[in-house]
Amino acid sequence: MRIFVTGATGWIGSAVVDELLGAGHEVTGLARSDTSAAKLERKGARVRRGDLDDLGAVRAGTAEAEAVVHLANKHDWADPAATNRAERGAVATMLEALTGSGRPILVANGLSGLVRGRPATEADPSPEVGPESDRGGSENLTLDHAEHGVRSMVVRFAPSVHGTGDWGFVSLLTAAARRRGVSAYVGEGANAWSAVHRSDAARLVRLALERAPAGSRLHAVAEEAVSTRRIAEAVGSTLGLPVVSIAPESAEEHFGIVGGFFGMDMSASGARTRDLLSWTPTGPALLQDIRSGAYA
Repeated sequence: MRIFVTGATGWIGSAVVDELLGAGHEVTGLARSDTSAAKLERKGARVRRGDLDDLGAVRAGTAEAEAVVHLANKHDWADPAATNRAERGAVATMLEALTGSGRPILVANGLSGLVRGRPATEADPSPEVGPESDRGGSENLTLDHAEHGVRSMVVRFAPSVHGTGDWGFVSLLTAAARRRGVSAYVGEGANAWSAVHRSDAARLVRLALERAPAGSRLHAVAEEAVSTRRIAEAVGSTLGLPVVSIAPESAEEHFGIVGGFFGMDMSASGARTRDLLSWTPTGPALLQDIRSGAYA
């Protein structure tokens, strides 16, 4: 397939591009800089210059493709409303270009805020609806287009998509531990995160494009629940630092931006996804990755 990928040089996107190229697909990546364009070209991918605000580039890349993978997000923490508008506009543009075509589009989302008191499942709908909601309600917008001739699907990624070189949440926790001289967890550390190795997440994206039916909610989850205390203990062990508890009201001051997430329970099941796609994660577990030095 000819596949258009946004976020093609990001942490997940770069692995997805490698996976798709390795399976014989033709990839065009959306690149907003010369550096990103050069990275894609070195891999053998094609380049379309632009970003999520450039709806002309988004529309053209979608129109030329046989499938779309949308992984990009502006993540402007200083202006979340602008981030949500950009996400909504880009996804709406892609869906408009795909309407009636039967072609697949895969849109990324996270797992936070879906349910409370239990692991989220693929059957749990996103509560985010409408342009003013988180990510502009792009998950529900995407799935609604399954009724408009689009093979639309959503992949919800675990809060830790881990591996050597990760610059995401666990990397930020590790940086905070170095900065503070302690590896901390919030409260009792009983809340848990799901996790998936980057290589397994990339393979899931490919399998979803190739096999998943319209309207699918999929979970990129290899481990359902890893307690945040165990994550902090693994970081502390690797760095040779003491492990301590931080009061919830001090979390953001201690950790920085990741503090608002580290106190949340973001556990989830990926059982239905595994069954649907015959997807079997094979990468190392999160604590194994941390203790092996992936974040050291």
